[in-house]
Amino acid sequence: MVTIETGRRVEVAGQAERVGQRANAADRHVGARIRERRVMMGLSQQQLAKMIGVTYQQAHKYERGLNRISAGRLFEIGQVLNVPVSWFFEGLAPEAGTHEASPRQRMCLELARNFALIDNEKHQEALSQMARALAAQSQAEREGAG
Repeated sequence: MVTIETGRRVEVAGQAERVGQRANAADRHVGARIRERRVMMGLSQQQLAKMIGVTYQQAHKYERGLNRISAGRLFEIGQVLNVPVSWFFEGLAPEAGTHEASPRQRMCLELARNFALIDNEKHQEALSQMARALAAQSQAEREGAG
């Protein structure tokens, strides 16, 4: 594969592409983290888009890593999602590619999303107590077996 960079254009095997125009692994990682946090908070893409002042399509492109996000926009997204900007970069490895969420990660995200949708605080507390009890039971079984 031959790569020639001339000015702001990169030519790879006869195909020219603008440098920085296409999203890279970091953009996809940040987009995945935005989606992860949005789902944890129980927000739809439409709700997030409205909160940050962009179209649904633009929010979708951000989450897919298809469009890059400016520093100011990422700061705004962080404020809306109640996380620091650095949170979006956590877990980013130098050569990190896109990775699909494992079934367990998807289940955890769905659990968090559904929990956030429960309006009744007593129901939320009951669910939280049940999770703590099940976790304590599992931990006791592991310690008893070991």
